Amino acid sequence: MSLLSIIVVVFNMRREAPRTLFSLSTQYQCLVSESDYEVIVVENGSLEPLRADDIQSFGNNFHYINLQEWSQPSPCKAINYACLRARGECVGILIDGARIVSPGLVHAAISALRIAPSPVVATLAWHLGPEHQSVSIKNGYTQEVEDSLIASVNWEVDGYNLFTISALAGSNSQGYFGTLSESTAIFMKKSKYDSLGGYDEGFDLAGGGLANLDFYKRACEYDNDELIILLGEGTFHQVHGGITKTLDYLENASRQYSQLRGKLFIPPGKNPLYYGRVTSQAVRWVRF
Repeated sequence: MSLLSIIVVVFNMRREAPRTLFSLSTQYQCLVSESDYEVIVVENGSLEPLRADDIQSFGNNFHYINLQEWSQPSPCKAINYACLRARGECVGILIDGARIVSPGLVHAAISALRIAPSPVVATLAWHLGPEHQSVSIKNGYTQEVEDSLIASVNWEVDGYNLFTISALAGSNSQGYFGTLSESTAIFMKKSKYDSLGGYDEGFDLAGGGLANLDFYKRACEYDNDELIILLGEGTFHQVHGGITKTLDYLENASRQYSQLRGKLFIPPGKNPLYYGRVTSQAVRWVRF
């Protein structure tokens, strides 16, 4: 594989995106160099967009696309636009730019993509804080509380410490060995992405509705390709002012999925291959 292109969509994330982008840089990622991958940051209509100079400060392999003129509430079009401009043989998608990634994620993804002819490489997601953020926010968890929590674990030096201050996301609440509904950092060959038609822009709700779940399901079920889950790696969601997954929102998103697909969403029943290393901080989640 000559190059991996990682696409990150941001929307009103001046607080969160710098942490996410730092976590994707060679200052933080282990065993990779700038020549191994590029990071394409897509600004999708933020009221206070990031500055191009700030993006460039993370490395020469970072590129910035500002879609202010024709941005949409859903990130799907932004992702597809960026993928058309990606130079890599493979692509990785972070639909939510508020997710810090673990330090071995890029190297593990690059390595896992070589295991099978055209695999889907997936990661699990955690929420920063003591519980799923839909619960912890009601109990007083705020951005200020989160800032102090993140600072307390010296994550810039050892990002695996984030495993010790996080809770599993609802899309993978059963842990590494349970069923995944989606992947918040998903990797595959660009040719496979093109064959899938990319993200379905019919998912036009703010935040994308079930677009990410739909893409993961279609990718897993396409041509019986291998699903590889990165053991010991993950993404960590920061609280931000994005779409709150209220009951009404989830009902609308599920209704839209049924209209587009003609059926209710059911997670793919794929038996995965596990790949990676498990650090001491992640052991508890393997045991779980």
